[in-house]
Amino acid sequence: MPPVSDIDPRAKYNACSSLTQSPQKTRITRAVTNENDENSTAATTRMTRAKAATLNVDELAMPTKALQSKKIVAAAAAAPARKRAALGDLSNVPKADAVADGKKPVTKAGLVSKAAHPSGIQKRTTTTARQPLATKPANNKAADTNRKGAGSISGTKRRVAATATVVKDEVVEEGEPVRKRIHAVVSETKVSAVDIEKKAKPETMEEALARKDAVPVQAFVEPAEHVYPKGVKNLDSEDIDDPLMVAEYATEIFEYLRDLECSSIPNPQYMSHQDDLEWKTRGILIDWLIEVHTRFHLLPETLFLAVNIIDRFLSEKVVQLDRLQLVGITAMFIASKYEEVLSPHIANFRHVADDGFSESEILSAERFILSTLNYDLSYPNPMNFLRRISKADNYDIQSRTIAKYLMEISLLDHRFMAYRPSHIAAGAMYLSRLILDRGEWNETIEYYAGFTEEEIEPVFQLMIDYLARPVVHEAFFKKYASKKFLKASILTRQWAKKNAQLYGVLNTELSLDQIS
Repeated sequence: MPPVSDIDPRAKYNACSSLTQSPQKTRITRAVTNENDENSTAATTRMTRAKAATLNVDELAMPTKALQSKKIVAAAAAAPARKRAALGDLSNVPKADAVADGKKPVTKAGLVSKAAHPSGIQKRTTTTARQPLATKPANNKAADTNRKGAGSISGTKRRVAATATVVKDEVVEEGEPVRKRIHAVVSETKVSAVDIEKKAKPETMEEALARKDAVPVQAFVEPAEHVYPKGVKNLDSEDIDDPLMVAEYATEIFEYLRDLECSSIPNPQYMSHQDDLEWKTRGILIDWLIEVHTRFHLLPETLFLAVNIIDRFLSEKVVQLDRLQLVGITAMFIASKYEEVLSPHIANFRHVADDGFSESEILSAERFILSTLNYDLSYPNPMNFLRRISKADNYDIQSRTIAKYLMEISLLDHRFMAYRPSHIAAGAMYLSRLILDRGEWNETIEYYAGFTEEEIEPVFQLMIDYLARPVVHEAFFKKYASKKFLKASILTRQWAKKNAQLYGVLNTELSLDQIS
């Protein structure tokens, strides 16, 4: 470095004047020691005029390229030199060169988000000239993760430095699912207002069958129109617009129920092989179950199913007298779970039985009864047939309430066991209309009931016989003596005592237990 005396006076003056300036203008750059500071590279390259004046021109050599941060320099020094693969390795060829040679570029799948290419339309995308380190595996969880996060900000930053712009189609990898493959090649379609109107308008039978993708003809077969006899009104047509009534299938449903009745009828003579039981004992059990049924506010269907389960079980098994109540309470427990929306808890049934049986005994009896019945609880309930007949009776509330009372007589009197539920429902409605003087048994009621007056006669005569005799089942009589049921038990018994002899019922002084 030359002595101070040899320095040009003007340069010396400039150096001194720079030192006497205000603090704002004299920003002498200091070396930044924090390597995490992003501005460290810019700070180390600044030079004051005083320093420039004291240096020779030959010594002030400007760098040929921008300085790099310590992190980048350290990473570059630590990275090992990459070895080039064989000449046949496609990873050594830049993507721009591969396109020039007529080959498909090896792209990194997932850089473009799925929302950017919803219909597979060609778009101008940018690709980098960086060479991939290795061929991407077909099924890789890391690749799937990158594919899902391709639309993120980090993925956008990786696409900033681009050296070539290539027009290309979307490349679907062989390892991708078929759903994505179809999604990538489906073209964008425009839906016109005419197409929307066609979809909104329901197609006819001919149009549906004319389509190429039409299902077999059997799926479109509508139920044949039922032919009603002369003088019978089609009452189901009133409910054709109500989907809950399924009016178009009502006739077929009740025909199926009538066919099912034969398989659910118990043995009317099963008491002959019971050593400890009698019909009187059975009547006492059913009368107690009616009281339990009333206390729990259960549906009428539950009571009829419970009695049917008891009779079918006793037709198959011999039961001792001390276990008969267990059979009854278990049958009610099963029926409530089958018919009720919310059945009572098993502890309630144990309580009404005066804790005579534990919950484990009830559950064990439940399994045994169901296995004996082969888990067949498809019992055509007489309440269903009563509602069908009541439709032809214009849903008269009085006649239907009395008919319910008359139908429950068949649960207590074993003489009704040989008759089908539909027959009992028809006889109950016939006698109810007879007591209330609701008119004749016309063709429409006969058609919906399924029985003529001659066929119903033996059933309603048994009902009159039961009503004309002294009261045996107190709980049953008390239940229907309330205003809720229009005092049906009192009204019917008064009528039966006056008209019993007209229908061939004699010796009404004897009770039901005495004649059984």
